[in-house]
Amino acid sequence: MRSHLAPRRHYRALPLGSAFLLIALAMARGTDRPNILLILGDNWRWPNAGALGDPMALTPAFDRISREGVVFTHAFNPVPSCSPTRSCLLTGKIAHQLGERASLQSAFPQDTPVVTRMLHEAGYEIGYSGKGWAPGNFEISGWKENPVGPKFNDFADFQSKRDPSKPFFFWLGNIDTSTMGGKLPYLAEAKAKLDATKLVIPPDLPDCPEVRDDLMNYYGGVMRLDDAATRAIAALKNQEELDNTVIIYTSDNGWQMPRGLANCYDSGSRVPLAIRWGRNLTAGRKVDDFINVADLGPTFLELAGLTPPPEMTMHSIKNLLLGKPDDFPRDAIFIERERHANVRHDNQSYPVRAVRTRDFLYLRNLRPDRWPAGDPDVLFLHGRPYGDVDTTSVKDFLIAHQTDPAYAKHIGLIFGKRPAEELYDLKNDPNQLANVAAQPEYADALKQHRARVDEWMKQTSDPRLDPANDDWDHFPYYGKAPRRE
Repeated sequence: MRSHLAPRRHYRALPLGSAFLLIALAMARGTDRPNILLILGDNWRWPNAGALGDPMALTPAFDRISREGVVFTHAFNPVPSCSPTRSCLLTGKIAHQLGERASLQSAFPQDTPVVTRMLHEAGYEIGYSGKGWAPGNFEISGWKENPVGPKFNDFADFQSKRDPSKPFFFWLGNIDTSTMGGKLPYLAEAKAKLDATKLVIPPDLPDCPEVRDDLMNYYGGVMRLDDAATRAIAALKNQEELDNTVIIYTSDNGWQMPRGLANCYDSGSRVPLAIRWGRNLTAGRKVDDFINVADLGPTFLELAGLTPPPEMTMHSIKNLLLGKPDDFPRDAIFIERERHANVRHDNQSYPVRAVRTRDFLYLRNLRPDRWPAGDPDVLFLHGRPYGDVDTTSVKDFLIAHQTDPAYAKHIGLIFGKRPAEELYDLKNDPNQLANVAAQPEYADALKQHRARVDEWMKQTSDPRLDPANDDWDHFPYYGKAPRRE
């Protein structure tokens, strides 16, 4: 079976004239081009939505889109980190083919076509609100505005200013699920609407008041995200554009809780995804195929009648969306990460290559001598170590109890060093807590998944094939500089 990330042809940059030719041909065909609304949450993980079976999540907008459209049950990010995933989505490429754009707080070189700009050249009005391509420094690469497009206060602001005779692409980037320890003033009101008795504590976190409070903050943020989606849907309906708009509702990575964001486990990479397109889709259909969120880039182009350029190594899911056979059937998803924050001495990355199948998750930690959560003596952001774990009450609690035997398992899972290989049996261990890579009865599964990662890295010309390559350690970092104890 062909890998869903196998290149179409080659990786050369598409000449600008060729991009214009593709656009002109698409426009000449007179294709019926729908509007496209991308609702992109920040730090929202699977399965925290009502339609996905989470009784704690109040998500009427997501539930409606799932009910009236298609819900994807195995959607994953290419990278469990925001700006790298957004880079992949915008370019339709594999993260390690994007150089520094595969890192957080990077630059965004203009050496490859960007989906939003191709749509704009094809006659689409484009814009975004909230979080576009971020965090990073696009200005240093010569961009006059965010690679996503011009910024608006919100979707209503965009609608009031756009040309109604043209189709539009709008990127609604919501950050309400980035709770950062519950210090956002609106969360108290949001949490008051939640039923705390329905809260379930994941087994990789301890059951304590700090964890419960952070989880309530998170679900309050999810509710706020969905409120923004509800307002956008209402605006489309009021303007009689709802059924001619493809609405895509998903997230850029998993949640901020420890072992989520910046980790290739499901809590960091598996996300909700639902798509609505009026009568063009069979309502209420579930798709269990593996989907990479970066597949949305070429999907947007095909929805607009454009042909994705050959260097796009992700693949459109338009056929899957319409209930047709997939041109690139996939029985696995590949996930990776490089440098998240600047939280190790000398700005070191923590490189991982992983494959997720139905039955197993395999991770290859390419620098197991390094700390996956960040160095314990590097203080980042709010003056806390292990900076690849975002600051929350949960993190503060665990750091304060590092010597308490009652929390040794949780602390080891979250902050400890990891072996070169990890393998998780998802049927018996869906939360990915017990690494079985060293167990003899899993030798065949380990060999098979190791070979799949090897093949994928070779197919995609991964720079990490060279064991000495540490390019990501040397890319400039444009975020806040850490300090040492």
